[in-house]
Amino acid sequence: MPGQASAPAFGFAAGMCAGPVGRPGGGRAHGGSAPPGYRGVPPSPAAGGGQGNAERARPALPAPPGQPPAGREGEKAAAGPCGSAPRREMRLRHGPLLTALCFGAAFPLLWYAVWQRRQGNDLDRYRSELLELRQRLLYAEKESKKRSHELSSALDEIKRVVARRMNLTTNHTDDVNWKVLNLTRKLPVHLTNMYYYLPHLREYEDAIFPNVIFGQQRTGVSLVMGVPTVKREKQHYLINTLHSLLYELSEEEKNDCVIIVFVAEVNAEYVNSVADSVKTSFPREIQSGVLEVISPPDSYYPDLSNLKKTFGDSEDRVRWRTKQNLDYSFLMLYAQPKGTFYLQLEDDIIAKTDYIQRIKNFAAEQSQEWMMLEFSQLGFIGKLFKSEDLPLIVEFFLMFYKDKPIDWLIDHLLWVKVCNPEKDAKHCENEKAKLRIRAKPSLFQHVGIYSSLAGKIQNLKDKDFGRNVLHKAHNNPPAKVDTSLRIYQQYTLEKVYEGKDCFWASAPVAGDYIRFTFLNPLKVEKYFFRSGNMEHPGDKLFNTTVEVLPADEMLRKELVDNGSKFNYPATKNGYLKIGAFENGIAEGSINQSIGKIQAIRLSVNSDSPVWAILSEVLIKTSEN
Repeated sequence: MPGQASAPAFGFAAGMCAGPVGRPGGGRAHGGSAPPGYRGVPPSPAAGGGQGNAERARPALPAPPGQPPAGREGEKAAAGPCGSAPRREMRLRHGPLLTALCFGAAFPLLWYAVWQRRQGNDLDRYRSELLELRQRLLYAEKESKKRSHELSSALDEIKRVVARRMNLTTNHTDDVNWKVLNLTRKLPVHLTNMYYYLPHLREYEDAIFPNVIFGQQRTGVSLVMGVPTVKREKQHYLINTLHSLLYELSEEEKNDCVIIVFVAEVNAEYVNSVADSVKTSFPREIQSGVLEVISPPDSYYPDLSNLKKTFGDSEDRVRWRTKQNLDYSFLMLYAQPKGTFYLQLEDDIIAKTDYIQRIKNFAAEQSQEWMMLEFSQLGFIGKLFKSEDLPLIVEFFLMFYKDKPIDWLIDHLLWVKVCNPEKDAKHCENEKAKLRIRAKPSLFQHVGIYSSLAGKIQNLKDKDFGRNVLHKAHNNPPAKVDTSLRIYQQYTLEKVYEGKDCFWASAPVAGDYIRFTFLNPLKVEKYFFRSGNMEHPGDKLFNTTVEVLPADEMLRKELVDNGSKFNYPATKNGYLKIGAFENGIAEGSINQSIGKIQAIRLSVNSDSPVWAILSEVLIKTSEN
């Protein structure tokens, strides 16, 4: 060991210097030991060792005449027969030289000993650091294996869910197929603080995971829209809201967005009924993944029976707004990993037809950092967030979910981020406006009258929304129009054909029709009919076919007698069925071999549960 090597070095140097240093014989007088081979002068027979040294130091007295000096004789007598006295005098003369040599030899050894001790300390430190590094590497290796195992388990679970989903989504016709989201039950890092604000969740490890999923778990889109819905005492608006959001969306837009319907109830019967109605109204959208339905587990909500009443609100209102804050938080956290932007909506709104493109354009125009873009001035409708900001926003909501409504909380969050307490309110508002940017005109309008809060009536309207275009005009060829449907007020069939307004009638029944008879037979190239509009997107034509009447009477007679010689089925009165309404729209081209067309008819084949609106009619000929 380095510490043990230094002791012999110091002892060896001391042993070399113990005898020669000082006067001759001094080593023995002070208890030192002479080196091997050194012949010291023995003490005088008449005196002790210490006294003999003292007497040798005094000068010798003169001897009597005829006698040799006493000192010399004593020296000879002490020297013995070998004559050692001259050698002793020589050693006395070379004493300083030996001392110098001793120091010269000892100094490198002393330096080496010091250096060796320092090296020993450094080696100890290095050894300690290496041991610590080794422990860290072992811990890192252990954690890496643990994470690898977790990722492998998650991947296996994803594969099982995908395989199960592929099997289940092939059949949406019988009972509602609920699928449990079980990708991983390990709480994400950014959600761990939820336990501080909702401590009851510690008893239920699955309480923040949706226990029902209806859709295709689409991710990687540009826009995620959240639509929370709850049970209302009177009128329900959800289906109309979804119709409005999906109205006139292009395939490209549908493939780059996802709409999440969050049924914020724990009553299984009600949740099933909502899911069933969504599936019935939008089977293609659910199948494609543009539409999802989720609901929270029973254990997500804490006890809301003993909340503190604030701001003069009743107990019911405090409970309602508190639960609403929890609903928004749950929905935002579920939506966060799905896309780039998150748009907060409500279940009782209508949207402008090109709202998605306008949102993308407005977001791209922003040259400064923002936190929220507003596309409606009402409440929490039409608020756009960056998905990466949602964990922070949700954590702030959960800190104060019992204290204030959601729109107040988002304003307080902006205050915390940018307002200086030493500045005035105007400065604060200007700073918040940099993070909260308003777009005009509004893209969403509130249409609900009956609130989800029992007994509350709200006629809130966004003045910046303007009027929606409820019909679209085209230059159609001259024709006579007629219908068997009962027309509502001034919304006649002539007005939609001429592009002045929409056509609106009470619920159709089987056998009803809408007919356009051309004043002169025409060669029709293509047709387009749209039912429903932005304010009443659910008032569509269902199970309705598009039929054309050839102008050639001989051809019509042949069709009646022998059936169609074309690829279209024929009716008993000579019409050819060339198309049908699908999701409220009928469009297509007409085989030119049919020749000129006398009339086009829309035939209703079954009773409809809703009224019917025809908002767009296009008949394209070679002349227009």
